[in-house]
Amino acid sequence: MKPLLKIAETIDSINNRFAVFAMWAIFVSCAISSGNAFIRFIFSKSSNGWLEIQWYLFAAAVMLGASTVLRVNEHVRVDVIYGQLQTKTKVFIDLFGLVFFLIPVMSLMMYLAWPLFIDKVFSGEMSSNAGGLIRWPVWMTMPLGFLMVLLQGFSEIIKRVGWLTNQYEMNLVYERPLQ
Repeated sequence: MKPLLKIAETIDSINNRFAVFAMWAIFVSCAISSGNAFIRFIFSKSSNGWLEIQWYLFAAAVMLGASTVLRVNEHVRVDVIYGQLQTKTKVFIDLFGLVFFLIPVMSLMMYLAWPLFIDKVFSGEMSSNAGGLIRWPVWMTMPLGFLMVLLQGFSEIIKRVGWLTNQYEMNLVYERPLQ
C-alpha cells in the first residue's frame, strides 16, 4: 500500500500545480477583462484576440482546476442522505462513485476529447474573428483536464482504501452546503 500512497501523493502534488495555474488564469482573465473594458470605454477600441484569450484562460481554469476540487472534497454530490451517514459508509459510497462513475466517464471523455484536440492541432484552426487566436491551445485543456481528474480519481481511490485499511489518515469531514 505504501507505494500506492506515494503515487497518490505525487498525483496530488501535480494537481496542486495545476490548481495554482488555474488560480492565476482566473486572475489574469479578470485583469484582461477589466483592462479591455477600460480601453473600450476610454478609447473606443477593442480586440477580438483579447476577448478570446479571456475565455481561453477561463476554460483552462475550469478544466485544470476540476481535479483539485475533487482532491479537496468540494465537488458536487447529491447530499440528500450522504451527510447523515457514518464516515465509513461515506467512504464506501465515495469508492463506489469513483470506481463506477468517475473513472469510466473521465476515460470516455478523454477518449472523445483527444481526437478533437489532435484535429485542431493538425488543421491549424484559427478563430473566424478578425484578430482571433489559434484554437488548439483551448482544445488541449479538455483531454488534459479529463486526464487530471482521472488521475485524481485514482489518487482518491488509493487514499480511501488506505483509510479503510488503517494505513492512511485523511480528513473525511464533509460540510453540508448551506441550504
